[in-house]
Amino acid sequence: MTPPADIVKVAIEWPGANAQLIEMDQRRPLSSVIREVCDGWSLSGSEQFALRYADGPQLYITEQSRADIKNGTILRLAISPARAARQLLDRIQSHSIDARLEALKELAKLSADPTFATEFINMEGIGTLARLVESGTHFGEMLAFTLTAFLELMDHGIVSWDLISISFIKQIAGYVNQPMVDVSILQRSLAILESMVLNSHSLYHRVAQEITVGQLIGHLQVSNQEIQTYAIALINALFLKAPEDRRQEMASTLAQKHLRSIILNHVIRGNRPIKAEMAHQLYVLQVLTFNLLEERMMTKMDPNDQAQRDIIFELRRIAFDGENDPTGTEKRKAMYTKDYKMLGFTNHVNPALDFTHTPPGMLALDNMLYLAKVHQDTYIRIVLENSSREDKHECPFGRCAIELTRMLCEILQVGELPNEGCNDYHPMFFTHDRAWEEFFCVCIQLLNKTWKEMRATAEDFNKVMQVVREQITRALAMKPSSIDQLKNKLRGLSYSEILRLRQSERMSQDDFQSPPIIELRERIQPEILELIKQQRLNRLCEGSCFRKLGNRRRQEKFWFCRLSLNHKVLHYGDLDESPQGEVPFELLSDKIPVSDIKSVVTGKDCPHMKEKSALKQNKEVLELAFSVLYDPDETLNFVAPNKYEYCIWTDGLCALLGREMGSDLTRSDLDTLISMEMKLRLLDLENITIPEAPPPVPKEPSSYNFTYNYS
Repeated sequence: MTPPADIVKVAIEWPGANAQLIEMDQRRPLSSVIREVCDGWSLSGSEQFALRYADGPQLYITEQSRADIKNGTILRLAISPARAARQLLDRIQSHSIDARLEALKELAKLSADPTFATEFINMEGIGTLARLVESGTHFGEMLAFTLTAFLELMDHGIVSWDLISISFIKQIAGYVNQPMVDVSILQRSLAILESMVLNSHSLYHRVAQEITVGQLIGHLQVSNQEIQTYAIALINALFLKAPEDRRQEMASTLAQKHLRSIILNHVIRGNRPIKAEMAHQLYVLQVLTFNLLEERMMTKMDPNDQAQRDIIFELRRIAFDGENDPTGTEKRKAMYTKDYKMLGFTNHVNPALDFTHTPPGMLALDNMLYLAKVHQDTYIRIVLENSSREDKHECPFGRCAIELTRMLCEILQVGELPNEGCNDYHPMFFTHDRAWEEFFCVCIQLLNKTWKEMRATAEDFNKVMQVVREQITRALAMKPSSIDQLKNKLRGLSYSEILRLRQSERMSQDDFQSPPIIELRERIQPEILELIKQQRLNRLCEGSCFRKLGNRRRQEKFWFCRLSLNHKVLHYGDLDESPQGEVPFELLSDKIPVSDIKSVVTGKDCPHMKEKSALKQNKEVLELAFSVLYDPDETLNFVAPNKYEYCIWTDGLCALLGREMGSDLTRSDLDTLISMEMKLRLLDLENITIPEAPPPVPKEPSSYNFTYNYS
C-alpha cells in the first residue's frame, strides 16, 4: 500500500547509537518530531537539537525546507543552529591555537547554511571575524578558514557590506598586494574585494584607493588559473563600477601595464585549457573594453565644429593628395563636392551631416581616419578603385564605412552590459592594442570585395550589407585566434560560398510543395518524430551536469541529473566537481518518480527565476531555465549550460510526459531528417536503367562497371 503523501520514511543517525527508522508526518511540527527522536535515545532538552542532512552540504532542516525531504533520506540529529553558533563563537576566541583552528574549520563549513548563518550573525559573529582579521595575528590555514567563513556569511545578504571598516579593507588589500602570500588566502581576499566593489558604491572608492589594476596584473602572470580568474574578476568589477569619467583613465593604465599581452600570453595561450569561469571573465572584460566606444558611438558630429570638419578634410587630403587646390573659392567648393562624392558620402556638399545619426556617430569617422592613417595604401586603393568604376557599380566608401561601423556595434553589442553565464569571448581581440580598429579595417576590405563579387549597384546596398553581416558572424563563430586568422576565415567565405551555404541550408529546410511530396512528408513525419523522441530520451538516460548559480560564480557547485534506463525515475544529486563522463546511479542520492511529474515550465514561469530578481532580469539565463513540477507541490529547478542541452532536456521531458516536443532544435532536426529520408525514398523510386549488353569480363573481378542512369 502506498504511504500517504504527507508521510516520508527516513533514517535518523546519532553518534554511538543505532539509527532510527521513522515515518515522518510532514503535518506535525518539526519540534514534535525532534522530541520524539530524542526520546528514542533518552536525550533530554529536545529544544537544543535539530535535524540536518547526513549527506551533501548537510544543511539544517527547517519548517520552510522540510518539504524537500524525500523517502529514503538519511538525516542526522545535531545540536541546534543557535547552540552551534554560540559554541563556535566561543571556540574561535579560545586561547588554544588548535581549538581555534578546529572551530574556524567547522565554521567555514557551517557558514554556507542560511539557518546557521542567521544565528551566528545575530550573535555579532561577523564583527568577531572581522576583528580577528584586523588583528593581523592569524596566518596560514587559520586565516584562510576565517576569510572563507566571513565570505560565506556575507554572501547570504543578511547584513550590508557598507558596515565593513576601513581597517578591514586595508588588511584584505594588504594580502593582495603582498608579493608572497598563501594561495588560499589570496583567492579569498580577491573574492572579498570583488564582492565589496560589486555590492557597495562607497566601498568601491575605498577599495580603489587601496588596490590599483596595475597591482592586480602581477597575479595574472602566475600558473594558477584560479588566481588569474579571481584577479580578472576584480579588475572587471573595478572597471564596471568606476565612474564614466574614470573608465578611459583605467583603460589607459591597463594599456600601459600591458594587460592585453599578459592575458594573451599567460592565460589565452597558456598551457592549460580555459575553464568556463575564466572564459566568462574574459568575455566580461571584452564587453567592458568595447563599451568604452559607446561615448563616441552616441556622439553626433557638430557640422559647425571646425576640428571635426578638419578630420573629413584630412580624409580627402590623404585620398587625393596629388591634386592642387584651385585658387577660386567657387572652384575649390566644386572640387571638394566632387571629391566627397568620390569618397562615397551621402551629403556631397556637407559630409559632416552623414555623421549626425547615432549610432554610430563619431565612431564611424574615427574608424575611417584610422584606416586612412594606419593602412593608407589600403584606404587609397579602395577610394580610387571605386572612383574609377562606372557610376552604377561604385562602392560608396563613406556610406559603407558608416553602416559597417553601426553593424559591428550591433554584432559586438557595444554599450550593453555583460550577460551572466555567457562565455563568448574572442581570442583575436586580445592580440592587438587597437583590435576594434583593426577589425573594422579587415571588414571594410571584405565589404569592398563582396560588393565587387556581387556586381552591386547603389540599389543593392542593403543586400550587400546583409551578406557582409553573414560573412562576419560566420567567421566570428569559428573563433579565429588572431586578426590574420580572421582574414583567412573571411577569405573562405566569399559571396559564392555564402550562396552555397544558404542553398545547402535551404535544401535541408525547404520541401517541394507538390501533393505527392507533401503526402510523403506527412507519412514520414511520425516515424522521424519517434526517432527524435528516442534520441532525446537516450540523452536523458546518459544524463547532464548542471551548475548551481550562487552569488560567487567561481566557487562552482554542480549537480547531475539522469533518467533511469526504464524511463520511470529521474535520479539527481550534488557533485563536488564537474564530472568527466557518465555518473553512476548509486552516486545520485535523490530521485523523482516520473509518474509524480505534473508539468515542465520554462523561462520566467520557473520558480527559481521568480525568486531571483537579478537572474529574472537576465535574458540569457531566462532562456536556459526550466523546472519540473511534481507532486505534491514541489519543483526541481534547472539552468542548462547551453541552448543545446536546454532543448534536449525540455524536449526529452515533454516526450517523457507524452507531450509535444516544440524546441527549435527539434524543428530543425525534424526538417533535416525528413529531407534526408525523402531524398533516400525518392532515390529508390527513380528509374534505374542497366545497359542492354553487359560489359566484357575484365581481368580483375573487382572492376565490374555497371552504369546506372537516373532519369
